[in-house]
Amino acid sequence: MSQTRRLVRRVHLWLGLGIGLLFALLGLTGSALVFYTAIDAALHPAIRTERATVDLRSPAWDRALATGRAWRSDPDGKWTLEVTGEGGPIPARYYPAPGRHADRTMLWFSADGRRILRAEPWGGYLMSWLYQLHMQLLAGDLGMAIVGWSGVAMLVLLTSGIIAWWPRGSWRKALAFKRGAAPIRRLRDLHKLGGLWSGGLLLILTGTGVLLALPEVNAALFAPRPLPSPRSSGPADTSLVAAFATARRVFPDGRIVFVDVPNRATFPIRVRLQLPGDPHPRFPGSYVFLDQRHGRVLAVHDVWHGGRGSAIVAWVRTLHDGTVGGLPTRILALLVGLMPTVLFVTGFLHWRTRQRR
Repeated sequence: MSQTRRLVRRVHLWLGLGIGLLFALLGLTGSALVFYTAIDAALHPAIRTERATVDLRSPAWDRALATGRAWRSDPDGKWTLEVTGEGGPIPARYYPAPGRHADRTMLWFSADGRRILRAEPWGGYLMSWLYQLHMQLLAGDLGMAIVGWSGVAMLVLLTSGIIAWWPRGSWRKALAFKRGAAPIRRLRDLHKLGGLWSGGLLLILTGTGVLLALPEVNAALFAPRPLPSPRSSGPADTSLVAAFATARRVFPDGRIVFVDVPNRATFPIRVRLQLPGDPHPRFPGSYVFLDQRHGRVLAVHDVWHGGRGSAIVAWVRTLHDGTVGGLPTRILALLVGLMPTVLFVTGFLHWRTRQRR
Protein backbone atom coordinates (compact mmCIF):
# COMPACT_ATOMS: atom_id res chain seq x y z
CA MET A 1 0.00 0.00 0.00
CA SER A 2 1.42 3.39 -0.97
CA GLN A 3 2.26 5.99 1.65
CA THR A 4 -0.42 8.34 0.28
CA ARG A 5 -3.14 5.70 0.39
CA ARG A 6 -2.14 4.75 3.94
CA LEU A 7 -2.36 8.40 4.99
CA VAL A 8 -5.81 8.80 3.39
CA ARG A 9 -7.10 5.72 5.20
CA ARG A 10 -5.75 6.99 8.50
CA VAL A 11 -7.42 10.38 7.95
CA HIS A 12 -10.67 8.60 7.11
CA LEU A 13 -10.44 6.40 10.21
CA TRP A 14 -9.76 9.16 12.72
CA LEU A 15 -12.25 11.56 11.20
CA GLY A 16 -14.86 8.81 11.33
CA LEU A 17 -14.12 8.07 14.98
CA GLY A 18 -13.97 11.78 15.82
CA ILE A 19 -17.08 13.14 14.11
CA GLY A 20 -18.92 9.99 13.04
CA LEU A 21 -21.37 10.16 15.94
CA LEU A 22 -22.18 13.81 15.17
CA PHE A 23 -22.64 12.86 11.49
CA ALA A 24 -25.05 10.12 12.56
CA LEU A 25 -27.00 12.53 14.77
CA LEU A 26 -27.35 15.11 12.01
CA GLY A 27 -28.39 12.42 9.56
CA LEU A 28 -31.08 10.97 11.83
CA THR A 29 -32.53 14.35 12.75
CA GLY A 30 -32.40 15.40 9.10
CA SER A 31 -34.39 12.31 8.12
CA ALA A 32 -37.02 13.13 10.73
CA LEU A 33 -37.29 16.69 9.40
CA VAL A 34 -37.90 15.74 5.76
CA PHE A 35 -41.63 15.48 6.57
CA TYR A 36 -41.62 17.64 9.68
CA THR A 37 -44.74 19.69 8.89
CA ALA A 38 -46.76 16.54 8.15
CA ILE A 39 -45.47 14.81 11.29
CA ASP A 40 -46.25 17.86 13.41
CA ALA A 41 -49.78 18.01 11.99
CA ALA A 42 -50.26 14.32 12.77
CA LEU A 43 -49.12 14.93 16.36
CA HIS A 44 -51.78 17.66 16.76
CA PRO A 45 -54.97 16.17 15.30
CA ALA A 46 -57.19 18.81 16.93
CA ILE A 47 -55.76 21.42 14.53
CA ARG A 48 -56.74 19.31 11.51
CA THR A 49 -60.46 19.58 12.30
CA GLU A 50 -60.32 22.99 10.58
CA ARG A 51 -60.93 22.09 6.93
CA ALA A 52 -62.30 25.29 5.40
CA THR A 53 -60.29 26.63 2.46
CA VAL A 54 -59.04 30.22 2.75
CA ASP A 55 -58.51 31.88 -0.63
CA LEU A 56 -56.53 35.06 -1.20
CA ARG A 57 -59.67 37.24 -1.32
CA SER A 58 -60.97 36.10 2.06
CA PRO A 59 -61.22 38.64 4.90
CA ALA A 60 -59.92 35.85 7.16
CA TRP A 61 -56.35 37.01 6.49
CA ASP A 62 -56.90 40.47 7.95
CA ARG A 63 -59.00 39.02 10.78
CA ALA A 64 -56.16 36.63 11.64
CA LEU A 65 -53.67 39.52 11.71
CA ALA A 66 -56.01 41.54 13.96
CA THR A 67 -56.51 38.52 16.24
CA GLY A 68 -52.76 38.05 16.50
CA ARG A 69 -52.11 41.70 17.27
CA ALA A 70 -54.77 41.63 19.98
CA TRP A 71 -52.94 38.64 21.48
CA ARG A 72 -49.50 40.30 21.36
CA SER A 73 -48.59 43.78 20.19
CA ASP A 74 -44.90 44.68 20.28
CA PRO A 75 -44.10 47.83 18.26
CA ASP A 76 -40.93 46.18 16.93
CA GLY A 77 -42.58 42.82 16.26
CA LYS A 78 -43.43 41.23 12.94
CA TRP A 79 -46.13 38.82 11.81
CA THR A 80 -45.62 36.22 9.10
CA LEU A 81 -48.64 34.37 7.72
CA GLU A 82 -48.24 31.30 5.53
CA VAL A 83 -50.43 30.70 2.49
CA THR A 84 -50.53 26.91 2.23
CA GLY A 85 -53.19 26.68 -0.47
CA GLU A 86 -54.72 23.82 1.48
CA GLY A 87 -57.79 23.62 3.64
CA GLY A 88 -57.34 24.07 7.34
CA PRO A 89 -55.94 26.59 9.81
CA ILE A 90 -53.72 29.54 8.90
CA PRO A 91 -50.11 28.93 10.07
CA ALA A 92 -48.29 32.02 11.30
CA ARG A 93 -45.15 33.16 13.08
CA TYR A 94 -44.62 36.06 15.43
CA TYR A 95 -41.16 37.62 15.79
CA PRO A 96 -40.86 39.92 18.83
CA ALA A 97 -38.02 41.96 17.31
CA PRO A 98 -36.10 42.14 14.02
CA GLY A 99 -33.45 39.46 13.60
CA ARG A 100 -34.50 37.45 16.67
CA HIS A 101 -35.64 34.31 14.87
CA ALA A 102 -34.85 32.09 17.85
CA ASP A 103 -37.52 33.90 19.93
CA ARG A 104 -40.34 33.42 17.45
CA THR A 105 -43.69 31.94 18.37
CA MET A 106 -45.51 29.58 16.02
CA LEU A 107 -49.28 30.03 15.82
CA TRP A 108 -52.22 28.48 14.00
CA PHE A 109 -55.33 30.60 13.45
CA SER A 110 -58.76 29.19 12.75
CA ALA A 111 -59.79 29.26 9.10
CA ASP A 112 -62.01 32.28 9.74
CA GLY A 113 -59.13 34.12 11.46
CA ARG A 114 -61.08 34.74 14.66
CA ARG A 115 -59.35 32.30 17.03
CA ILE A 116 -55.84 31.14 17.90
CA LEU A 117 -55.97 27.35 17.88
CA ARG A 118 -52.39 26.77 18.97
CA ALA A 119 -49.45 28.92 20.03
CA GLU A 120 -46.05 27.47 20.97
CA PRO A 121 -42.54 28.91 21.16
CA TRP A 122 -40.09 27.77 18.53
CA GLY A 123 -38.13 24.93 20.10
CA GLY A 124 -40.90 24.24 22.61
CA TYR A 125 -42.47 21.33 20.75
CA LEU A 126 -40.99 18.15 19.32
CA MET A 127 -40.45 18.94 15.65
CA SER A 128 -39.09 22.44 16.26
CA TRP A 129 -36.80 21.01 18.96
CA LEU A 130 -35.48 18.49 16.44
CA TYR A 131 -34.99 21.32 13.95
CA GLN A 132 -32.89 23.28 16.45
CA LEU A 133 -30.92 20.14 17.32
CA HIS A 134 -30.21 19.52 13.64
CA MET A 135 -29.29 23.10 12.74
CA GLN A 136 -27.71 24.39 15.96
CA LEU A 137 -27.17 21.47 18.37
CA LEU A 138 -29.43 23.45 20.76
CA ALA A 139 -26.57 25.94 21.17
CA GLY A 140 -27.65 28.96 19.12
CA ASP A 141 -25.19 30.66 16.78
CA LEU A 142 -22.22 28.80 18.26
CA GLY A 143 -23.92 25.46 17.61
CA MET A 144 -24.75 26.53 14.05
CA ALA A 145 -21.08 27.34 13.44
CA ILE A 146 -20.04 23.97 14.89
CA VAL A 147 -22.48 22.19 12.60
CA GLY A 148 -21.22 24.15 9.59
CA TRP A 149 -17.51 23.63 10.11
CA SER A 150 -18.03 20.02 11.19
CA GLY A 151 -19.81 19.62 7.88
CA VAL A 152 -16.60 20.65 6.13
CA ALA A 153 -14.80 17.86 8.01
CA MET A 154 -17.59 15.47 6.98
CA LEU A 155 -16.97 16.36 3.34
CA VAL A 156 -13.32 15.40 3.87
CA LEU A 157 -14.46 12.19 5.59
CA LEU A 158 -16.66 11.21 2.63
CA THR A 159 -14.05 12.13 0.03
CA SER A 160 -11.28 10.26 1.84
CA GLY A 161 -13.51 7.18 2.04
CA ILE A 162 -13.99 7.18 -1.73
CA ILE A 163 -10.24 7.68 -2.32
CA ALA A 164 -9.34 4.94 0.17
CA TRP A 165 -11.72 2.50 -1.54
CA TRP A 166 -10.84 3.36 -5.14
CA PRO A 167 -9.77 0.06 -6.72
CA ARG A 168 -6.34 -0.44 -8.22
CA GLY A 169 -7.33 -3.71 -9.84
CA SER A 170 -10.62 -5.52 -10.41
CA TRP A 171 -13.73 -3.34 -10.04
CA ARG A 172 -15.85 -6.47 -9.74
CA LYS A 173 -13.89 -7.55 -6.69
CA ALA A 174 -14.00 -4.04 -5.23
CA LEU A 175 -17.80 -3.95 -5.54
CA ALA A 176 -18.42 -7.48 -4.26
CA PHE A 177 -20.07 -8.50 -1.01
CA LYS A 178 -18.80 -11.84 0.30
CA ARG A 179 -21.66 -13.47 2.20
CA GLY A 180 -19.58 -16.40 3.45
CA ALA A 181 -16.59 -14.34 4.53
CA ALA A 182 -15.46 -13.75 8.10
CA PRO A 183 -17.53 -11.24 10.15
CA ILE A 184 -14.82 -8.59 9.93
CA ARG A 185 -14.85 -8.83 6.12
CA ARG A 186 -18.65 -8.61 6.02
CA LEU A 187 -18.52 -5.48 8.18
CA ARG A 188 -15.99 -3.98 5.81
CA ASP A 189 -18.14 -4.83 2.79
CA LEU A 190 -21.28 -3.37 4.40
CA HIS A 191 -19.40 -0.18 5.21
CA LYS A 192 -17.91 -0.02 1.71
CA LEU A 193 -21.13 -0.67 -0.20
CA GLY A 194 -23.19 1.58 2.06
CA GLY A 195 -20.73 4.38 1.46
CA LEU A 196 -20.67 3.83 -2.30
CA TRP A 197 -24.47 3.71 -2.57
CA SER A 198 -24.99 6.88 -0.60
CA GLY A 199 -21.69 8.73 -1.04
CA GLY A 200 -22.71 11.06 -3.88
CA LEU A 201 -26.02 11.99 -2.25
CA LEU A 202 -24.36 12.45 1.13
CA LEU A 203 -21.87 14.83 -0.45
CA ILE A 204 -24.79 16.91 -1.80
CA LEU A 205 -26.71 16.89 1.49
CA THR A 206 -23.60 17.69 3.52
CA GLY A 207 -22.35 20.40 1.16
CA THR A 208 -25.70 22.18 1.06
CA GLY A 209 -25.97 21.80 4.83
CA VAL A 210 -22.64 23.59 5.22
CA LEU A 211 -23.91 26.47 3.09
CA LEU A 212 -27.12 26.73 5.16
CA ALA A 213 -25.24 26.63 8.46
CA LEU A 214 -22.56 29.09 7.32
CA PRO A 215 -24.42 31.88 5.50
CA GLU A 216 -21.29 34.03 5.38
CA VAL A 217 -19.55 31.29 3.37
CA ASN A 218 -22.61 31.03 1.14
CA ALA A 219 -22.52 34.78 0.52
CA ALA A 220 -18.77 34.79 -0.16
CA LEU A 221 -18.99 31.93 -2.67
CA PHE A 222 -22.05 32.99 -4.64
CA ALA A 223 -22.55 36.68 -3.79
CA PRO A 224 -26.35 36.66 -4.21
CA ARG A 225 -27.95 40.04 -4.67
CA PRO A 226 -29.21 41.28 -1.25
CA LEU A 227 -32.92 41.84 -0.75
CA PRO A 228 -34.16 45.43 -1.03
CA SER A 229 -34.76 47.35 2.21
CA PRO A 230 -37.26 50.09 1.31
CA ARG A 231 -39.10 52.24 3.85
CA SER A 232 -42.85 52.52 4.17
CA SER A 233 -44.62 55.86 4.67
CA GLY A 234 -47.20 54.63 7.24
CA PRO A 235 -49.54 54.73 9.07
CA ALA A 236 -50.78 51.25 8.11
CA ASP A 237 -53.89 51.35 5.97
CA THR A 238 -53.43 48.48 3.49
CA SER A 239 -55.28 45.18 3.85
CA LEU A 240 -53.58 41.85 3.24
CA VAL A 241 -56.18 41.06 0.58
CA ALA A 242 -55.15 44.21 -1.30
CA ALA A 243 -51.47 43.34 -0.83
CA PHE A 244 -52.05 39.89 -2.30
CA ALA A 245 -53.85 41.38 -5.29
CA THR A 246 -51.03 43.83 -5.96
CA ALA A 247 -48.36 41.14 -5.68
CA ARG A 248 -50.28 38.97 -8.16
CA ARG A 249 -50.39 41.88 -10.60
CA VAL A 250 -46.60 42.21 -10.34
CA PHE A 251 -46.06 38.46 -10.80
CA PRO A 252 -49.18 37.04 -12.50
CA ASP A 253 -47.60 33.57 -12.67
CA GLY A 254 -46.39 33.66 -9.07
CA ARG A 255 -47.77 31.55 -6.23
CA ILE A 256 -47.96 33.46 -2.95
CA VAL A 257 -46.42 31.54 -0.07
CA PHE A 258 -45.81 33.99 2.80
CA VAL A 259 -46.65 37.53 3.77
CA ASP A 260 -44.62 39.49 6.35
CA VAL A 261 -46.31 42.38 8.15
CA PRO A 262 -44.17 44.45 10.57
CA ASN A 263 -46.04 46.13 13.41
CA ARG A 264 -44.07 49.31 12.79
CA ALA A 265 -45.67 50.97 9.76
CA THR A 266 -42.39 52.47 8.57
CA PHE A 267 -41.38 48.97 7.40
CA PRO A 268 -43.08 47.56 4.30
CA ILE A 269 -45.30 44.55 3.82
CA ARG A 270 -43.32 41.80 2.09
CA VAL A 271 -45.08 39.19 -0.05
CA ARG A 272 -43.02 36.09 -0.89
CA LEU A 273 -43.83 34.18 -4.08
CA GLN A 274 -42.74 31.11 -6.01
CA LEU A 275 -42.21 31.90 -9.68
CA PRO A 276 -42.19 29.24 -12.43
CA GLY A 277 -38.92 27.33 -12.26
CA ASP A 278 -38.14 28.30 -8.66
CA PRO A 279 -37.23 24.92 -7.16
CA HIS A 280 -38.44 25.34 -3.58
CA PRO A 281 -42.22 25.26 -3.10
CA ARG A 282 -42.19 26.50 0.52
CA PHE A 283 -39.23 28.89 0.67
CA PRO A 284 -38.97 30.49 -2.78
CA GLY A 285 -36.79 33.49 -3.54
CA SER A 286 -38.98 36.22 -5.07
CA TYR A 287 -40.52 39.15 -3.17
CA VAL A 288 -42.77 42.16 -3.61
CA PHE A 289 -42.38 45.01 -1.08
CA LEU A 290 -45.47 47.18 -0.50
CA ASP A 291 -46.06 50.46 1.28
CA GLN A 292 -48.21 49.90 4.37
CA ARG A 293 -50.13 53.13 3.88
CA HIS A 294 -50.94 53.30 0.18
CA GLY A 295 -50.24 49.71 -0.86
CA ARG A 296 -48.03 50.80 -3.75
CA VAL A 297 -45.07 48.70 -4.85
CA LEU A 298 -41.82 49.91 -3.28
CA ALA A 299 -39.42 47.26 -4.59
CA VAL A 300 -39.30 43.88 -6.30
CA HIS A 301 -36.83 41.00 -6.02
CA ASP A 302 -37.06 38.40 -8.78
CA VAL A 303 -34.96 35.32 -8.05
CA TRP A 304 -34.21 34.81 -11.77
CA HIS A 305 -33.15 38.43 -12.35
CA GLY A 306 -31.20 38.85 -9.13
CA GLY A 307 -27.91 37.70 -10.57
CA ARG A 308 -26.35 34.27 -10.97
CA GLY A 309 -25.68 34.02 -7.24
CA SER A 310 -29.36 34.34 -6.35
CA ALA A 311 -30.29 31.65 -8.86
CA ILE A 312 -27.66 29.27 -7.46
CA VAL A 313 -28.62 29.91 -3.84
CA ALA A 314 -32.23 29.11 -4.74
CA TRP A 315 -31.18 25.48 -5.18
CA VAL A 316 -29.31 25.07 -1.88
CA ARG A 317 -32.25 24.49 0.47
CA THR A 318 -34.28 22.40 -1.97
CA LEU A 319 -31.32 20.09 -2.57
CA HIS A 320 -30.73 19.80 1.16
CA ASP A 321 -34.27 18.92 2.22
CA GLY A 322 -35.09 16.75 -0.81
CA THR A 323 -37.95 18.85 -2.16
CA VAL A 324 -36.17 19.24 -5.52
CA GLY A 325 -38.13 16.36 -7.11
CA GLY A 326 -41.23 16.17 -4.97
CA LEU A 327 -42.23 13.12 -2.94
CA PRO A 328 -39.75 10.62 -4.51
CA THR A 329 -36.68 12.74 -3.71
CA ARG A 330 -37.98 13.52 -0.24
CA ILE A 331 -38.25 9.79 0.47
CA LEU A 332 -34.74 9.34 -0.94
CA ALA A 333 -33.43 12.13 1.31
CA LEU A 334 -35.03 10.41 4.31
CA LEU A 335 -33.31 7.11 3.47
CA VAL A 336 -29.94 8.73 2.77
CA GLY A 337 -30.15 10.50 6.13
CA LEU A 338 -30.03 7.10 7.82
CA MET A 339 -26.77 6.13 6.13
CA PRO A 340 -24.35 8.09 8.38
CA THR A 341 -25.57 5.94 11.28
CA VAL A 342 -25.05 2.76 9.25
CA LEU A 343 -21.58 3.89 8.20
CA PHE A 344 -20.59 4.90 11.72
CA VAL A 345 -21.77 1.62 13.28
CA THR A 346 -20.18 -0.63 10.65
CA GLY A 347 -16.97 1.39 10.59
CA PHE A 348 -16.69 1.45 14.38
CA LEU A 349 -17.37 -2.30 14.73
CA HIS A 350 -14.83 -3.07 12.01
CA TRP A 351 -12.20 -0.94 13.78
CA ARG A 352 -12.96 -2.52 17.19
CA THR A 353 -12.71 -6.02 15.73
CA ARG A 354 -9.32 -5.24 14.24
CA GLN A 355 -8.14 -3.72 17.52
CA ARG A 356 -9.11 -6.84 19.44
CA ARG A 357 -7.22 -9.01 16.98
